[in-house]
Amino acid sequence: MSYIDNYFKETALILKQIDHACIEQMILLLMSVRDQGGRLFFLGLGGGAGNCSHAVNDFRKIARFEAYTPLDNVSELTARMNDEGWHILFVEWLKNSRLSEKDGVFVFSVGGGNERKNVSSNLVRALEYAKTQKAKIFGIVGCDGGYTAHVADACVVIPAVNPDFITPYTESFQSIIWHLIVSDPRIIRNKYKWESIEEL
Repeated sequence: MSYIDNYFKETALILKQIDHACIEQMILLLMSVRDQGGRLFFLGLGGGAGNCSHAVNDFRKIARFEAYTPLDNVSELTARMNDEGWHILFVEWLKNSRLSEKDGVFVFSVGGGNERKNVSSNLVRALEYAKTQKAKIFGIVGCDGGYTAHVADACVVIPAVNPDFITPYTESFQSIIWHLIVSDPRIIRNKYKWESIEEL
């Protein structure tokens, strides 16, 4: 079997194993955040950071959430890293954003954060703070889900069907799942551009 064939075979296996109930729970809680006028804050690192920027666009434009990510402001991001430190980067940004119990924090991460292993500890500290503020916590993560899965109100853990490709599959399915969410009839508020054009 070629690499391409195997990659798509494993992708299909992941699709079959994803917990639909977790996604449903996530949709219901996201609806409650929006309905009560809460905001949605996306956090991630590496490929997850790129996914955060894309998701903010979709949640704002397609689903009419008030959504933000610290990763879109390189000047503030690097200033906080330099002046306050990498480990508390997201915590200080959430504090400055006046995170409250009406809001949600949404994590895109491969490992979900692990303080003991010193992996994505800034996500761990951000979620610890979110818990103190009683904000809703969401995640789409890989591996064992890490700290995110442990504390989240709704978290989808992408099945690890191949230990050599946990990262690409996790980051790919983050995109698939958030697109599923914003296009859900209960969430969507604006039609996609191409779908709204009657004649192509």
